[in-house]
Amino acid sequence: MDRIDLFRIFIRVVDCSSFTRAADTLAVPRSSVSAAVQALEGRVGARLLNRTTRRVSPTQDGVAFYERCQRVIADVEETENLFRQTAAQPSGKLRIDVPGRIGRLVIAPALPGFLDMYPKIDIDLGVTDRAVDLIEDGVDCVVRVGPLSDSGLISRPIGKLPLINVASPAYLDLHGTPHIPDDLTHHWAVNYASPSNGRVEDWEWIENDALRTKLLSGRVTVNSAEAYIACCLAGLGLIQIPAYDVRAHLQAGELVEVMPDHRAEPLQMTLLYPHRQHLSHRLQVFADWLEALLKRQLLE
Repeated sequence: MDRIDLFRIFIRVVDCSSFTRAADTLAVPRSSVSAAVQALEGRVGARLLNRTTRRVSPTQDGVAFYERCQRVIADVEETENLFRQTAAQPSGKLRIDVPGRIGRLVIAPALPGFLDMYPKIDIDLGVTDRAVDLIEDGVDCVVRVGPLSDSGLISRPIGKLPLINVASPAYLDLHGTPHIPDDLTHHWAVNYASPSNGRVEDWEWIENDALRTKLLSGRVTVNSAEAYIACCLAGLGLIQIPAYDVRAHLQAGELVEVMPDHRAEPLQMTLLYPHRQHLSHRLQVFADWLEALLKRQLLE
């Protein structure tokens, strides 16, 4: 195993804080990862990692060495790709993670076109509303909607995702149609609890360029977009939802937009990459394709 491979393994162990997780993301035996780190420590003549039964962390020397390794790997990969990007088709596997309905309604149907353009790229598509850890899970790129809490990641803003207020015709026939926020006092909402922290989201709207919020009464609380929309279709209350999510239901007359002049603030949509990663050619072309797709399907 050459020194560059040792550097890459060491970086992954530090990023994952675990020999086992590093081995899983690299698809190699744990014993190979452990042996590589030991060989590297022998080469440099210093202890690079503190090892406990629960966690692995870099020593003071390991932190300095980790930062040097990152720069070396980035330089090597850039040098290797200097001529390859124009001389050959991008190739290899990409691990992508996206929110559930964006993956199902937008990305998956469009993937055949991307794979036809780039026949040497394979996609491992994770579709979940859970915020994955890019480093520990070995993910190349994620789509995030809403405020970002990830530190040290490279972000690529895509645009603002419009939110609308909707209800079913059956609900409106029974409870009437709200026209202004004051009317909401007499209405039910389907409450949405964040999958990450369980907090029930307030009803929001913009008024005089300021964000206003109100906690609406609701008899049903859900923690997924699919259930949120299903309960609205069943007449259980009002919801606030990205417009693309219910476009087909609006066109079919199954849902109706209400209070169009009192919408919530649009949500920022962003592509995120690991901070350590020098973007490969395959990731660059996929990110460009994905950005164009999301803008075309979700923002226009």
